Amino acid sequence: MKLTVVIVNYNVKYYLEQCLISLYRAIENVPAEVVVVDNASTDGSPEYITERFPHLTYIYNEENVGFARANNQAMQKAKGEYVLLLNPDTLLPETNITEALAFMDAHPDAGACGVKMLAPDGHFLPESKRGYPSPATSFWKLIGMHRFFPDNPRFDGYYLSRLDENSIHSVPVLAGAYMMLRKTALDSSGLLDEDFFMYGEDIDLSCRITEAGYRNYYLPFPILHYKGESTSKESYRYVRVFYGAMDIFFCKHGTHYPLPYQWMIRVGIKLQTWLKLAIVCAKKHIPVFHSDKETKPRFLIFASEKNMHGIRAICQSNHLGDHHHFVVSNERTTLNGHELSFGTQEDFTHVVYDSSVFSYSAILSLLSQNRKKALLLGVYNPQSRVLVTPEKNYV
Repeated sequence: MKLTVVIVNYNVKYYLEQCLISLYRAIENVPAEVVVVDNASTDGSPEYITERFPHLTYIYNEENVGFARANNQAMQKAKGEYVLLLNPDTLLPETNITEALAFMDAHPDAGACGVKMLAPDGHFLPESKRGYPSPATSFWKLIGMHRFFPDNPRFDGYYLSRLDENSIHSVPVLAGAYMMLRKTALDSSGLLDEDFFMYGEDIDLSCRITEAGYRNYYLPFPILHYKGESTSKESYRYVRVFYGAMDIFFCKHGTHYPLPYQWMIRVGIKLQTWLKLAIVCAKKHIPVFHSDKETKPRFLIFASEKNMHGIRAICQSNHLGDHHHFVVSNERTTLNGHELSFGTQEDFTHVVYDSSVFSYSAILSLLSQNRKKALLLGVYNPQSRVLVTPEKNYV
């Protein structure tokens, strides 16, 4: 077995479905197994996914055991030479897996690799490649110095902005949204630390892989990442888990600092936690005035003639209005994607591609080429008749 793919799901069945469709295209010629570990979803994910993908292994947990422990459940039984940890809110081009595997085969020093992650509007996500989160690099990031001096090694140590996003680099830290691991390196480093419920476990594992004598590589092979659609950033639980992970990481990796310095850092993390909790509390209790007129998405849609009716029906059933533009097209007739002569950037909020006539490679390429248009990506999956967008899934 060449590859084991592990995906942890929590109440994002439509994102997971799209991820799996793209994944199975990408592993078509790769001996691979796919394992989904479900952390007690209540949205009908188990029935929905297993009916559509009967060949994958689906593990359902009766409670949410956290990201690290759920991944470990699958990795302990992985049969692949490589293990890919993959978020459910990602979309892969057809060539991604074979390109990453070819790199890993050619570089035996590579313990793990990550890839170039794109946001739904096509711009590069800087967390695709990161430096070691020392107190200094974290401080410069916190106060925003990396934005003012992106090419200065002193200030860009967290996101490594000085490194070309379109080149291969050896980097200290990879993102857990897509982390391909050599099984022998994983055997040496150990699995994910289950003290981390969520967040920080990818940084910790990246550090342990390098300590085991391997290197982490950033590869400029693009994927789409919706960035945590299953997690609310405006909740008390998120703040506690996120900053709790920071504290766990520093307690584990910061023991070489003088004891007074350790106390100062931990007090800083606690103060930051209380500040964020206060902000969340204020937002929950301050009344928010909404406009009576709801802002509805306006889609620029590229699809086959056969699937136009299905997309129109989705727009009508979801009361999305009629301010959409439909273009009958495919990859051969839509070479420039959504960079069209008609209309302006303000005319639309989303560009929608029909995945039956556009490959995922083409969709991501067009999105990246036209990122200055700032249109969010929508993908119509005709098999399930679902329109996936960053904010909402329409059925």
